[in-house]
Amino acid sequence: MTKRILAALAATGLLLGAVPATAQTAPAPDWQAVLDQAEGQTVYWHAWGGDPKINDFIAFVGAEAMARHGVTLEHVKLASTADAVARVQGEQQAGRNTGGAVDLIWINGENFAAMKANGLLGAPFAESLPNWALVDVAGKPAVANDFTEPTEGLESPWAMAQLVFEHDSAILPEPPRSTQGLLDWIIANPGRFTYPQPPDYLGTTFLKQVLYGVMDNPAILQQPLDPATYDAATAPLWAWLDAATPHLWREGRAYPQNEPALGQLLADGEVQIAFAFNPGRASAVIAAGELPDTVRTFVLEEGTIGNASFVAIPFNAANRAGAMVVANLLLDPAVQARAQDPAVLGFQTVLNVAALPDTDRARFDALELGVATLSPDQLGKALLEPHASWMVKIAEDWARRYGVAQ
Repeated sequence: MTKRILAALAATGLLLGAVPATAQTAPAPDWQAVLDQAEGQTVYWHAWGGDPKINDFIAFVGAEAMARHGVTLEHVKLASTADAVARVQGEQQAGRNTGGAVDLIWINGENFAAMKANGLLGAPFAESLPNWALVDVAGKPAVANDFTEPTEGLESPWAMAQLVFEHDSAILPEPPRSTQGLLDWIIANPGRFTYPQPPDYLGTTFLKQVLYGVMDNPAILQQPLDPATYDAATAPLWAWLDAATPHLWREGRAYPQNEPALGQLLADGEVQIAFAFNPGRASAVIAAGELPDTVRTFVLEEGTIGNASFVAIPFNAANRAGAMVVANLLLDPAVQARAQDPAVLGFQTVLNVAALPDTDRARFDALELGVATLSPDQLGKALLEPHASWMVKIAEDWARRYGVAQ
């Protein structure tokens, strides 16, 4: 089936799950050349595969890529982003400078910093995407700085995230709202709290959150760690964890593997407080009938960690044009609005919604955020991600102090 026919089917709604493309003018000549090269390519997107809802969304993006541009999208499901980075690094060391196995990576801050430092990323591309003009760079500075590392066009954002805590208001009407308050609650309610085992990204995010809450001067987290002051700076973190660990779920001798596993513990009533890096997660799961409709979200009074999700193209990607087309598609207002729908993902958009044309802005205005989703003003302060060097060291120290075999 040709791209033209598939596009016609998408426009008439006959392609399952398709959404109408955003109205656009004819593509610029340079972008048209990218589209022409991309048609017929198969893009291997290496992305975390641990959440069925995210997997379904990526499949939807693949259907749109085929319908609109004749690009096939293959989701290579990862347990850890580091696996894709290691593959690209192995190809670099083997001298494979073209025809690489990885075309696109859903990447996090630590791995982005490592790939950038080691020359594993291709030429800058993000700001050449037609939909880049829609991104809210001024209002959402995290789209241009990843864990304090300037992106410099080497990766493209596609979702905003902020840590929120989840509780069942029918069981726990008033949850703790500070780092110290959470510790006091954990001690008073043994077995009712846990976090994913680092180096899982959500587990390390929780460590960052506690670090922000107990450090005398959290501003130093925006700089590379200083080995001379590291022990003193992190001592309050280890004191907090030492006090909490014996009172965690399974007395801290086992940890859930990831965010879905933690969410399942909340659904099963094994813990009374969980958390997620997606403010709309609870509403999405409630809509799916997998959580009680009395679950609500909250944030801590000192703020919670916030960042953006990105995609990057390795230096030796075999299908760079197709990868750029997928990255641009992820910024399409129709696709962004679908991702923000709590019945789909509940992710927050990277776009400047107020500046969108009326038709596209209406997509977001029409969304019901869900019973458990906080409004943007209720989310409070978004704490900047620390420099990646902090979490590399802290994850190593956590494993030495508390790590258990999975």
